[in-house]
Order: sequence, then C-alpha cells, then structure tokens
Amino acid sequence: MLLRTILAATTAATVLLVPAAAQAAAAEPAAPPTTATVATAAERAAAAAADPVIVVGGLSGISIAYEPIAARLRADGYRVSIFQLPNLGLGDIRESARALSSYVDRVRAGTGAARVDLVGHSEGGLVSRWYVKYLGGAATVDQYVSLGSPQYGTYVANLVAFLGLGSCAGVIACQQMTIGSSFLADLNAGDDTPGPVRWATVRTWQDELVRPVDNAVLADGATNILVQAWCPLRVVGHLGLVLDGTTYTAVRQVLSGAAVQPNCFAV
Repeated sequence: MLLRTILAATTAATVLLVPAAAQAAAAEPAAPPTTATVATAAERAAAAAADPVIVVGGLSGISIAYEPIAARLRADGYRVSIFQLPNLGLGDIRESARALSSYVDRVRAGTGAARVDLVGHSEGGLVSRWYVKYLGGAATVDQYVSLGSPQYGTYVANLVAFLGLGSCAGVIACQQMTIGSSFLADLNAGDDTPGPVRWATVRTWQDELVRPVDNAVLADGATNILVQAWCPLRVVGHLGLVLDGTTYTAVRQVLSGAAVQPNCFAV
C-alpha cells in the first residue's frame, strides 16, 4: 500500500524531526488542561440535537479505521456516520468530493438536518474543503474540522518521486497533495475559509506524513489547534489523530462551540 511505502520511507526523517519539533512545541504557551473527559447528560442532549457529524476518511483509510473517533462521538450523543473515500482515496480528490456531496445529501435526507458537520482526516480534509468551496457545501456544512490534512501540500508526497518511485507511484491523490500541485493552487486560491462555515484544523508536531507540519493550517479566521501547544509532552502521529484522547477533546470542544482547551490527560 502507498501509505506503508511512504511511512517506511520517512521513518528515518521523522526520528530526526521529532526532537526539534518537541522543542518548538515547548516554546509555545501552554494552557492548563480541562478535567472533563465525559460529556454530561446536558451535553449529550445538546449533541443529539446538533448537526449530524460525518467523519471523512483519508488515503487508504477503510471505514473501520475511523470507528474509534466515531464511537467517542456517538458515546457523547452525536449522530455520526463514516464516509470512506471512493477507491480508498487513490483517485482524483475532486471526484471524491463529488461523491461526498451525494453522501451529505443522503445524510441530510435521512436525518432531516439542514446542515452537517464534517471531520476530515488527512486527505479527507481536502475532499471536504473542495466540496465546501466548489460544490455548494457552504450551504450544507456548519462546521469543518480537519485532522492532519495537508492543506498546502506535503514534502512527503514529493519524497516519493525523489526516491525513484515515479510521480507518487502513479497515485493521483498523492500527486495532488504534492506541494505546488495545480490542485492545491486551485483549492487555495482566494479565501481559505469561504462561506458561513466555522473552520478548524488540528495538527501535531509528530505527523509523519504532513511536512512541514504547519502546512496543515488554514488562514482567514480558522481556529488552528496544535496539540503540543497545549500538551508539549503529548506524542501523536498522523494516524494517531483519530485515536488520541487529547485530540478528541479538542474536536468535541469545536463541535460543541466550547472554548478550545484540550485535556492533556485524556485517554
């Protein structure tokens, strides 16, 4: 699988990058963690009445890989479904966004909701963003949260070509996530955060696949959350963003409209 190939190719680089990343994270101001890890009855009732949440998977991400974060959201009262990218996200991101558009329409029809919230991991954040920006999603999405999405591309995708594997080993989505791609030029033209959607991103210094890490950030008023800015000792990898308890508390706070103050001790 492409994901395993990229991970293997970048392991050595990650080992070198993590100490510097941890030092940079420690330099950012930390806030005291919250203590709540379980939603109250009132919070669960509010979540049940809130927009349905669609977890949008990433490259090579099968639905079951996103059950951990979906299960946390369901336990907190949210109506949750998982959108697995067509062809596991290997094809054109724009086509995946069209498929997401149809899926959102089905969720809205099935729940009676006017709008949905999108939580996109990795490539799923780009798919969701293209949908909002170019396919009418601004009218149907209330909140957007990306987890480790290479909003401005990643050198890891460029590295595949550098290692002699061709242009991302022929994977179109990988080519589109390469820094400087025409796809990203179109996606990032103009306003990063169009429409009335509330935008948030979550990133981690130990992300093996999004380099530089700050390419996961959006401008124009988005809420950008660096896990280690709050919890300098928290180690969270790219795939860990859908498993990590601290990351989840940030996601839940964004979705509920609460002040973002991740719990550094959440499991």
